[in-house]
Parts: sequence; C-alpha cells; structure tokens
Amino acid sequence: MSGSMPFYQKHHRHYDRNYRSRETESAVSQYQQTSSRYSARSSSSTQGIRAATFTSLDEGRLSPMPKRSEPTYLAMDKENQIIGYVVPIFRGSKEFASGLSDTEDMRAKETAGYLARRDLFTSGVEMERMEQKSRRTVMRESAERISLTKRIHENEEYHKRLNEDSLMHPPEFVIKPRSHTVWEKQSVRLHCTVSGWPEPRVVWYKNNVSIDPMSNPGKYKVESSYSVHSLEINRCDFDDTAQYRVSAMNSKGELSAIASVVVKRFKGEVEESLPAPRPQWNRTVFKDPCLEYGITFETHIVEKFGVSFGNEGETLSLGCSVIIYPSLQRFQPEIEWYRDDKLLVPSKWVQVHWSGDRATLTLTHLNKEDEGLYTLRVITKSGYETHSAYVFVRDSDAEVAGAPGAPLDVYCQEANKDYVIVTWKQPAVDGGNSILGYFVDRCEVGTTHWSQCNDTPVKFARFPVTGLVEGRSYVFRVRAVNKCGMSHPSRVSEPAVAMDPADRARKGASAPWTGQIIVTEEEPVDIPSAPGRVIPTRNTDTSVVVAWEASRDAKDLVGYYIENSVAGSNVWEPCNNKPVKATRFICHGLTTGEKYVFRVRAVNAAGISEFSQESEAIEVKAAIGGGIPHASPAPPFGITVLESVRDSMVLGWKQPTFIGGADIVGYFVDYREVIDGVPGKWHEANIKAVSDRAYRVSELKENRLYQFQVRAANMAGVGIPSLPSATFKCEEWTIAVPGPPHDLQVLEVRKDSLVLLWKAPVYQGRDAVNGYYVDIKEADADFETWRGVNEKATSKKYMKIRDLKDGVSYVFRVRAQNKAGVGKASEPTEPVLAETKPGTKELVVEVDDDGVISLNFECENLNAESKFVWSKNYEEITDSARLTMETKGNKSKATFNAPSEDDLGIYSCIITHTDGASASYNLTEEGLKELLKVSHDHKFPIIPLKSELAVELLEKGRVRFWLQAEKISASGKVEYVFNDNIINQGEKYKMNFDKNTGIIEMFMDSLQKEDEGTFTFQLQDGKATNQSSLVLIGDVFKQLQKESEFQRKEWHRKQGPHFVEYLNYEVTSECIVRLKCKVGNIRKETVALWYKDGREIKANEKLDFSEGVLSLEIAQRSDSDVKDDTVWKKLKISKKDAGVYEVIVKDDRGTDKSTLNLTDQGFKDLMNQVFSVIANSSTPLKIQSSEQGIRLYTFVNYYNDELHVTWHHKEAAIAFTDRITSGVVGEQLWLQISEPTEKDKGKYAIEFFDGKGGLKRTVELSGQAYDDAFAEFQRLKAAAIAERNRARVAGGLPDVVTIQEGKALNLTCNISGDPVPEVTWLKNEREMVSDDHYILKFESGKFASFTITTVNTNDSGKYSILVKNKYGTESGDFTLEVTENMGDLGVVSYLADADGNVVIGPSSSLPTALLSKPSTPVKPKHPASATSTPPLSPTSPSFTPEEKAKKKEKKKVTRRKDSVILKLPAGEVESVEAMPPTTPVVTPGPETTAMDTALPETEEAVPEASTEELTPVEV
Repeated sequence: MSGSMPFYQKHHRHYDRNYRSRETESAVSQYQQTSSRYSARSSSSTQGIRAATFTSLDEGRLSPMPKRSEPTYLAMDKENQIIGYVVPIFRGSKEFASGLSDTEDMRAKETAGYLARRDLFTSGVEMERMEQKSRRTVMRESAERISLTKRIHENEEYHKRLNEDSLMHPPEFVIKPRSHTVWEKQSVRLHCTVSGWPEPRVVWYKNNVSIDPMSNPGKYKVESSYSVHSLEINRCDFDDTAQYRVSAMNSKGELSAIASVVVKRFKGEVEESLPAPRPQWNRTVFKDPCLEYGITFETHIVEKFGVSFGNEGETLSLGCSVIIYPSLQRFQPEIEWYRDDKLLVPSKWVQVHWSGDRATLTLTHLNKEDEGLYTLRVITKSGYETHSAYVFVRDSDAEVAGAPGAPLDVYCQEANKDYVIVTWKQPAVDGGNSILGYFVDRCEVGTTHWSQCNDTPVKFARFPVTGLVEGRSYVFRVRAVNKCGMSHPSRVSEPAVAMDPADRARKGASAPWTGQIIVTEEEPVDIPSAPGRVIPTRNTDTSVVVAWEASRDAKDLVGYYIENSVAGSNVWEPCNNKPVKATRFICHGLTTGEKYVFRVRAVNAAGISEFSQESEAIEVKAAIGGGIPHASPAPPFGITVLESVRDSMVLGWKQPTFIGGADIVGYFVDYREVIDGVPGKWHEANIKAVSDRAYRVSELKENRLYQFQVRAANMAGVGIPSLPSATFKCEEWTIAVPGPPHDLQVLEVRKDSLVLLWKAPVYQGRDAVNGYYVDIKEADADFETWRGVNEKATSKKYMKIRDLKDGVSYVFRVRAQNKAGVGKASEPTEPVLAETKPGTKELVVEVDDDGVISLNFECENLNAESKFVWSKNYEEITDSARLTMETKGNKSKATFNAPSEDDLGIYSCIITHTDGASASYNLTEEGLKELLKVSHDHKFPIIPLKSELAVELLEKGRVRFWLQAEKISASGKVEYVFNDNIINQGEKYKMNFDKNTGIIEMFMDSLQKEDEGTFTFQLQDGKATNQSSLVLIGDVFKQLQKESEFQRKEWHRKQGPHFVEYLNYEVTSECIVRLKCKVGNIRKETVALWYKDGREIKANEKLDFSEGVLSLEIAQRSDSDVKDDTVWKKLKISKKDAGVYEVIVKDDRGTDKSTLNLTDQGFKDLMNQVFSVIANSSTPLKIQSSEQGIRLYTFVNYYNDELHVTWHHKEAAIAFTDRITSGVVGEQLWLQISEPTEKDKGKYAIEFFDGKGGLKRTVELSGQAYDDAFAEFQRLKAAAIAERNRARVAGGLPDVVTIQEGKALNLTCNISGDPVPEVTWLKNEREMVSDDHYILKFESGKFASFTITTVNTNDSGKYSILVKNKYGTESGDFTLEVTENMGDLGVVSYLADADGNVVIGPSSSLPTALLSKPSTPVKPKHPASATSTPPLSPTSPSFTPEEKAKKKEKKKVTRRKDSVILKLPAGEVESVEAMPPTTPVVTPGPETTAMDTALPETEEAVPEASTEELTPVEV
C-alpha cells in the first residue's frame, strides 16, 4: 500500500496516472494544477523557534522519514450526510513532513535540525556576515535554548495552575474564517483567531474530513501562532471547492466555524504527467547540495499561457512570467518545456528563451505533430512549479476542396543499406470522402529535389522505400489522396541513413541491429473495431470531457480521433488532429450554451475504424453544479466480514443499485481504526481496483476495531464511497462451522420462479463445506417467518426456487454447512418482485438444416452497452472449445461444436445493462439424445412420412397398399418392391403417385396364395430418401385374404335389399325396449318379416322407405282373453319376452336376414340396460317423517319387478327387521325406520344393480337433517296419539228431533276417549243439570243418555252434548221441536236413512239408526285449561253384500229435509224395541211415539244429513 501513487492517479485521466509515462515519477495536472514542493517555508530569522511552524526535510537528511499517510477521505456536510469523495490530486515523489511534535523529544530533534540547517546555510550564503560556528557549538546552543524554553514553559504552566479554575474557559472564536471565491491555480488562505484555556487544539476539516498536510505534501499548509490559526491551500483546483470547518477543542468544550471556498475555472486544460525533476545534486550549477539548506525558494508562475489554437504553417509562442523569492543571482532556476511527457530540445522547429523572469517557447512552423499538452517546469533547489495547457493545431486549407488533411508523425522505423521502412499516422480529416491511399516522397539530404516513391497509393500506413544509395541520408514525407485530390505534404521525417545495420552498430550509430528484417507490403493487421459507448461530461464553459470504451482486440493501436457536432446539424468537426492513446480527452473551443454530440474512431497502421455511436447531447457550461448525472456508479452497500484472522479481514459487499453510465471496472476499499468509539482516518486498502465483490484487507492489528467503506469505479470515474460499515473486530475466527456465503445474485425472475446464485464462504470452518441451505421469506414479513426452501442440503452454489406467488416481493439468504453444523446465514438479498416482465423471452434450442445444435436467446430491450454473457452451470463460459458464441443485433447464439455427454448441464444467458434479462435451459441426458437424433435426421435427411405403408380393403374386396409423405417435390421417385423384386404397372398391379398430396398407392383386385410376402415402397427426392415396408405372411396374410373374400361377398349381398345396420335393441327413457335395424337398397316391393323363436310376429308397421329403419317394441303377452299369439301389447317386459328374434327383408333381387339372440346372457344384458335406465331415472333420496318413524324414498319413472336394489347404511347392506323395512309402492321405493334411535344416524344409500357399476343414490341422515326428521316424527307421533285418545261423540246425534207435547224423549250416544271424557249437556248454550224432568246419564264411560220425562213446549230449543278430556274437546248438537198434542193419530216421526228408506213391519223394531250430522269439535273457551285437537273422521262401518242387497229391498219412503212421518196402519199397536246402546233412541210416550234417530255412517249413508233433502212418506 505504497503512498507514492494512489489508486485514483492510476485509473482516471483527471485523477490518476494511467495515461502517464511509466518512466516518470511525478506530474503536473493542468486542471488540478498541483505544485508539489519539497520544502515548506521556514523562518530564516534567529529569534527562536516559532511555535507550530511546519518544516520539511529531504529524504535521507536530518529529519527521519515521516510515516505514510492515506490520501483518501469521506466528504460529509454539516448534517453528516455524504456529499462526495475528496480525491487528493497529486502526490510528489518525496514525502512531506510537517506538524508540531507532541513530545519534548521531538521538539529537541526539530530544534537540532533547524540549527543544523541554519549552520549549513550560513556557511555558504552568509559567510561574510556571520562567523562560522562548528556543529558542536550549534548543538550546544540549541540544547541550552531548548532547556531555557522548557523552563520558561514550565514556569508559565505552574502559575497558570495556581488559579486554574478561574482561567479555564471553552474555546471562543474571536475572528472567524471567511469564505473565498478564487480562480483555479490561485492560492487561498483561511484565517481565524481562537481564545480559550487550556490552549485549544485546532483541527481543519474539508467536507467533514480532517485535513492532514502530510497526506498531500505542498497542497496544504497549516500554521498556528499566538492564537492565530491559518490554513493555506496552494494552487487551488476544482476539487478544492468545498466547505471547510475549523474546530477548536479543549477540556472545557469544543467550538467550530465554517467557511466555503469556491474555485472557478476560466479555461479548459488537459492533465498530463511530466517526469520528475532530476536530482539537484547532479546539476553542475550547484556544487554543494548543502547550500540550499536553511532557505526555501518560493516560485510563482504568473501571466500563464492558456489553451491555444493555431493553423499549420503559423508561428506560435507560449510564455509565462516567473517570480522567485528570495531573488538570488547565484541561484537561477532551471526551465524545462515538455510536450506530451517528452522534453523539448531546441531545434529549427522549437526555440526556448529565459529572460530571468519570463520563460518563452516558440514554435516556428506549426504542424499537427506540434499538437499536444505543453508544460513549463520551473525547477529550484526547493522543488519545482509547473503549468500546463493544450495546444491545438488545425489543418491548413486544402489546395483542392474536399482533399484530406496531411498525414503526420512520419518516422523511419527501420533502415538498411538499400531500403527504409517509413511509417506515419492517418490524418483526422478525410475531406468528407474516404482516403484512397498515400504517396511517399523522398529527398536526399543536402538537396531540394523530392521524388515520389510509389506509383499507386498504399492504404497501409507503412511503406518500404527501396532504391536507395548506400551510405546516403534521406528524409521523407507523405501525402494522402482521396477522390477529390491530394493533401498537403506532411512534415518531413528525421534523416535516415541507408546503411547496413551491422555497419551502423560497428560505427556506433544510434540504431542498433535488431535482427533480420522481412519487408512486406502490408502486415497482417486488421482495421480496429469501432470504439464503444461515448460519455461526455461537462468541464468548463468552452470544453467538454469525452470518455469512451476502447476498441476491442485492436492490434498496434495508434490512437483515437474525436469529432464533435452541434446537436441536430450533422456537421462534424475534429476535436484533435493528433491521435490520443488514452480513452479520455477534453474537447476545447466549444460554444458556451450550445449542445454538442461526439463520436470517436480508432486508428492503427491498417486504417481508421468506423465511427462509434453518437453520444448523448450535452450542453456546454461549467461543471459546477452540472455534469451528466449518474455518470459514476452509486455506492456499494451491505458490507460484511467473510473471514477474519489475526492481521487481516475479508470483506464482502453488494453491487451498487445503479452502475452509472458504464460497466463497473472495479472497487476500492478503505479502512479506518476505531479507538474508544472514535473513528480515525481513512486509509487505502488497495491501490489497484479489484473486480470481485470481496477483498482481503491486510496489515491490520489483532484485537483492534475497524470500519470499512467501498467505492465503485467505472469509466466515468470513482463513485462516492459507501456508508461506513459496522465496527468489526480483527480477531482469529475459531468457530467450527463455516462462515456466511456471499455475493448473492438473483437471475431469471419469473412470476413463479427465480434462480439464486451465491459464492462459497471464505471461512470454511474446521471441515470443508459440504452443502448449502436456502431460506426465503416475504420482504415485508417478520424475521420469524424465514423458512427453508430445501430440506436436504445442496452441493451446488445455485438453486432454482419455484412456487412463488405472482406480484409478491421476497428476500433470500443462504447458509453453509460442514461436518460441524450449519454456519451463519448470509446477508439477505434486496427484495425481489416475483413477476414476468413484458417482453421476457426464454432460451430456445434449435437444430438447423445442417444438424448444428445451438442455443438462442433474443432480447428487445438492448442498449449500446448490452452484452450477452453465456454460462454453464452459472459459471461464465470462457473456453470456446465446446461452445461457440455469436451475437448479431439483439440475438445471440451459442453453438455446440461436438455435442456429447460432457455438454450436459444448465446453460444460461445474461444480458448486461438491462433490467435483468436472463434465461436458462437445462440440457439433460434425455434432451441431448433427442437433439442428437434430430441432428442426425438433419444431417442425413429422410423424406418424412405422414403414414407408413398400410393396407386396406375396398369394394369388391380390392386391396389397396398406400402411404403418404409429408412433402415431396416434383422430382420425387418411387419404386415398388415385392419380395426384393421390383414390380411395375400391369394387369395385376395398378400404381398411382400424387406428388401434390404425397399419397402413393398400389391396387390389387384380390389376394392369391402367391401374393404372400413383403411389400416395400422406396422413395427418393434429391438426397433425401426413405422407404416403408409391410409384411403380409402367415396368419396376417390369411386374415387379410379372408377379409378380402368377405368384402367381395358383401358387395354381392348389397346388390339387393340388405342390412346396413344389423338387428339390435335400445331402451328408451320410458323403459321401452325397441328392436331396430337399418335396411339399404330397398324398393316398394321389399317386405320385412319378424320372427320370434321361429314364429312370425305381426309388427303392425310398414317399412320406412326414406330412412330404411325397421323397429319393433317388445311387449309381453296380454292377460286378456286374446288368443291370437301374433298380437302384442306394450306391457312390462319380463322373462316371457326372452327369445331369438329374426327379421328378413326380401324382394325379387334377393334376401337378407338379421338375427338377435335375447336368451340367457343376451336377455340379462337387455334387462341390465333396462335397470340402468330405471336407475338413472331415480330421484335423489328424500327424507319423510311419519307417526311410525322416518321414511327414505325415491321415485323412478318405471318399475320392474326384476329390478334388484340394495339399501345400505354406513356403506354396509341393511339387514331388514320388523323395525327397518323396505318396499315399493307404485314407482316409489322406500325404506321405513320405525322408532328411530341414535344408532340409525349415518349415510344411507340405495343401490340399483344394472350388471355393471350400478348406480347409488345417497342421503345423509345425520346432523340437522336427522334432528329435523326426528323432531317431525315425534310431533306426528304425539299428534296421532292425541287424535286416537281425544274425547269424541262417536254415535252422533240427529240434527232435528220433532216430538209431540206430553211425550217422553230419550236420546243415547256413544262417547269415546282416554282418559274417560267429562260429559256436559247444554241447552241453548247453558249447562243443564240432571233432575226429574231432565235425566242426564253417563254410564260405563261410554254411553251418554238424555231423557225428557214429559216433553212440553218449553223444551224446544238447541241442545248440545260437550265431551272433554286432556287431548281435546268435541260437541254434538240437535234441535228439539215440540208440537201440540193432536191425539193419537197413529203417526210416528222418524228420520230416513241416506236412501230415504225406513224398515217398517208389524212386529219389526224401530229403525236402528237415523241420519245424523257429524259431530263438530268444540274449542275450549279457555285455551289455558283445555286443548283442542282436530277431530278424526269416525270410521264408517262396512256392509256385506248381503246387507247391501237387503237395504236395496227396503221399502221406499218419501224424503223430507229434516224428518219423515210414517203412518202406521189403523189398529196397529205402537211399539218400540230397545235400541242398541250405540244408537240414539226415541222412546214414544203413552199416546203417540214420535222419534228421530241418527243412523250410523255407512257406505250407503249420506255424508251430511243436514244437506240432504228428506222427503216425508206416508205408509
């Protein structure tokens, strides 16, 4: 980590030395004009040692070598935000020692050094004025002076401590530093005055980075004297524009003040380097190097020359005024002029003059060779000062319009006795037309006659001139020519002597023999490729810095020409007329505020390349606050420690999120030590940029704490540094498990997958790493949500992660494991959004017509810098032995040279400078085999066939051999081969070849025994061939021959009526079995006959001549008395319908027959199909509750007794019991579960058997379904019980009873109910009480009687009987009508039955029943105390046929609505038999008996007696 040349001086045109001469050791920058001085100002007075004055000593002199300082700093503003990177501009070849010693020992050394230098100086310069003293005397006096100073200081400190508290106070700025604006190359001094006790320690900062004068000798000068502190910035450049802060600190506090310095640029210059000044002691001007000691010369260059422009042939002078202090005649500076690092020697072209205060350089005759960076160097004993500026030389006006510019740098490369090889550089201006070549002229020294050496133009910038006279000297010049004319001649070359190299070496000539020279017209050098991307950057108001990517694989590169054009004008002007080898150049002479575009082309001996792509347009103005944004890369981030040992640490970091305007070329690492939480100064860890994102920082101290920062660099420059890392301790890692993997990258991002790459841990642990684990989590999820992607460790350092969610962001990390366990996880990746970006393409494998296998990738979103990078197993392919890569436009192809198993793996392609365009292809063993097969087919083409050779039978049994080719040209040929013998068109074989369709056919009328063998069709179409064979031998041939014979017979059969579709059956959705067949070639006279088991069936249908379809619906025999067996009805199919059915069609042309066997298995199959139709018609199982239990049922459209069904409960067949039964009612199939329990819950199914898979209908009787059904069952059961047991009037009562006054009335009715009902009689809605007049009885809990002992008119009214128990209440009503007593008329009133008949006889009893109105339930008046239950209809008694006949024979009577009056014969005695207990009885009184009775409801009774019209009849 040598401090002599920082990294930025080695990698950047403006900040480094990569373009400087490797033989030089120091340089002067034109933009950052740094004057490196080897000694600082020191007082020459003898008044003592001035406090805090910085001095410097030469290397190897009295002062020891100072420690190396690191020249890089982090620039931060007052809010501690990073605002840039302070890049030290120049470091001289000698170290600069400055600073106040912190110990008395150092003070003594400095004092001794001072006195020694003073003594050395006075011995030479002031010998007349001072007495010479010996070194010993000087040392003694110095020691005494130091001792005295120490005593004085201690005495002052003692008195101060006597009253320390009253004197101590924090720092305070009496005078604060003020801001300055200066021109570039001027010096500026910042002053401040600080008070405070103890004496404050003052530190200067630039952009919050402390300034160390030793890190950049001569740049900064810090002084402190009597509380006045100053910072001097020598020769300011643009990078010195910053915010400067001075901080004063003591034990009582700290205070800061801020001042800004703005450096303005007024002219553009190019930084170039110069050789270091030669050691002063080697010069003859000064004999004694000790004469310089004790004095410092200050050199100032004023009235400087700037960027200059001239034309060829003009004279140009450059000059500067030089002020040297002190001015001593004995000490005159040395003046040196340089052009592009080369010291200029006075000649006829160059004149140098020094007047004592002004240096002048005169170019007497400008040529383009004079273009370049001119530097003046003023060298004194104390160091040197430089100034540089660029001189541009334009082409002179051409003699012919459109002629090219003159060539330049004509040089005699090799000289022999008879030839000289002349080389030159192509001009920048071609006149708008391509240069056709060059003419070389020669002139013998001492003459003025020029002769042309070549008759035709040479295109190569090298030409051997022959025909020379040995021993004579020649000069040469070159002219360029295009179609418009000839250019001016170039500047003549230096003289070259035509002499044998051996003689030249023997005579001590300057050109030694270099070996055999082979002269050729043109060297095998190609014209270079066009340079890469061009990036302009603002510089000054009249200049722009242009950088570009170098030409690739350019051999013998001479340099580059740059051109500019006002944006939109397309008029191009050269920026330089002399090629520059660097890839960075400052274009001067531009118009302020105008927008320009730039382009570059490369030059070598073979010619000039094509132009690069045009740059972006840039406006010309000063770079302060301007410039192209984001030209340099963003800072890296995520710095981690990958390994730590006692004296070094390996760091890893992540690539910047933005790489800037060009590819990142490397990284620079800085480190600083942290002591007690206070960070120290930054130090460079690497001088040369590292390309990897990992670096080992060495020379650290064990158990010390460090922080790190990383910067990325590209062609545009070095980016700002990253934020300081966390504090890491440098200590030996001894853990057994491996360290974290690093450098995680994400590729091939799709909506559901991506590929993750990583690098192995730097620290392996005790054992080697044997696997990795990948973790994943959503970006916004908590830390605890990390989950593993792979359960088993993978040995690869990449993994394709699948099953991602589209539109979700994820982060990933990787852990390594060895035998000791799993190590620390890596730093997580940045969030990655799982999405497939529009335009994403995949890697495509192709095989061309020549069988070459290639991988192809295409991308639409390319830019000029995009590159296709191919990898195998995600490692970049650098060896083209197995794979050849080729890129054209937006497509890239990787071609396999010799595909084999060595090529198996994952191939991927990444496109740089895109938004992550990448894809991969996994070449597996199976995939390779398939590709090799396709490749073989392409190398050795065959005619593709759509179908191989096949055989088919045609009408009449003809045999057709045929195949079809996918594509065949008109020149295609076919040969037909049978058993290796070519067969031709003839009577037996008929051939046909349709080249449009590719169908090749051969026909044979029939197959004979001799045709058994192999048939082959051989195809040829150009170099493509193919053939297909068909082997017809043995059983195959016999089967084909038999089939051919059958087809011939079939053809004959089809000449008459025949069956196109033979007899078959179908079952309709209505479960009708229909026999069908289809007949073709029928006529009107064609008839069809149906037979079953040999007996003809009359189908009662005619043939359908339009469709030719015959059908017959099968039915079983009728149960009627039809004796004709030929008549069929559509009834249920049964086993009776089994049999052999046959249908015959015939006419005069022939007969055909079709038979269908529906016996045994045939009938079973038929019935199974019937059962399948029935099963498919079934409805889903439903649940129904009843008073007995729960019923499951389904309906079918048709039911057959042969249908077999099975009920299942919980997948097991149900064993039926008295409680669980099944049955069929009509088309309903049901399963009854009586008194269901919890065990009856579950899944029920009914399975229909159809001989195949069957059909199941299921229902779930559990959960809510079971609860609802069971609740309904309980409700219905309770309702049934209530209905059975509720109170009711079973016998009924008549609607109307008519009786004469004075008679006795007795009515009796049946009462039922459990428990026994309560009986209440009502009259006109009022409750009655049993007494002597009204006798109310209820006997045996069954019979209720109502008796009126003597009826009177007051008894007329509405009577009701009310019966009630806990299940309900019911009432019966009748109306009593009392008539006046009319004497004994022999009339008795009855109610007729439904037919209006009453049985009368002299000895017969009264009618047993009278019509009655059905009882009407009575709702309780108080619902809380009584429950009303809907009544159940009384059961009607049934009558036997004999009873019905008797009732019909009963005597007819006239009907009346309410009653009938029966007139008894005179003299007949009234008598009434006792009525059955269940029948209401009317008991006649002593005079006349009139009785209305209610008849029980029978099948013959009128349902509603009150609604029937009863007609009175007299008997």
